Amino acid sequence: MIPSAFDYQAPTSVDDALAALAAAGDEGKILAGGQSLLPVMRLRLAAPEVIVDLGRITELQGVRDDGDAIIIGAMTPHHVVANDPLVAEHAALLAKATQTVADPQVRHRGTFGGALAHADPAGDLLAPTLALDAEFEIAGSGGRRTVPASEFFVDLFTTALGDDEILTSVRVPKTTGWGSHYQKFTRVAQQWSIVGVAAAVRVESDSIAEARIGLTNMGSTPVRASSVEQALAGCALDESAIAAATASAGEGTNPPSDTNGDADYRRHLAGVLTARAVSTAGGVVISAAGAA
Repeated sequence: MIPSAFDYQAPTSVDDALAALAAAGDEGKILAGGQSLLPVMRLRLAAPEVIVDLGRITELQGVRDDGDAIIIGAMTPHHVVANDPLVAEHAALLAKATQTVADPQVRHRGTFGGALAHADPAGDLLAPTLALDAEFEIAGSGGRRTVPASEFFVDLFTTALGDDEILTSVRVPKTTGWGSHYQKFTRVAQQWSIVGVAAAVRVESDSIAEARIGLTNMGSTPVRASSVEQALAGCALDESAIAAATASAGEGTNPPSDTNGDADYRRHLAGVLTARAVSTAGGVVISAAGAA
């Protein structure tokens, strides 16, 4: 199908983009990478009268060092995040999760901030930013503000962003030297995660000193597995010990039930995948029984 007619604007600064959004009112829509917006427009599920394309705003692109954190511009393509040396060194979990997003074509066109603002609970970048205590930097008509990841994801496809606001960048505290892994389960290649687990661990003296765990598609928003993080503190780098500490990862979650599996199936998967993700992040070799 062909989208409904719309006016197209391509500002070159954040201020100009905000002005364009304000002028459009309720009829305006932001275009980032377009990998989510364009398909729904072609299906006539969305028919905005004004499209504000952020692709020419250079200040929204790139990765930079910010002392104890790195800053990732919202319009930075996935493939840049996945291959950037600063991300690999200081936020390896994000690099690994981004490498699993869709296919190469989508990773070259889709953007880091666009995926986060879309807030699909099956998306692979939400849980890692939550686990890493990222902060979302937002610009709007009322000025600029910073929102922690724990408050940014509000509900299904809903964030703390107002209609007159733009996500400009994401600040990610450094986890330099931590082990990390993103474990997702799908039935076919390039599918949305049926369940995914983002794990980062800091190892000291053959045990886990600290762990960060985020769950994908286990609720209407990404889930922080805080109880599992606590159980892993001091846990030996042993497959059985890790499995015991992570067995309850799915408890208290509210995953969907659909053709890919019901809620109980997903809760079971969450425990299995969390054990694998933590073991891999900690450098523990997974046995055939643990991989089953």
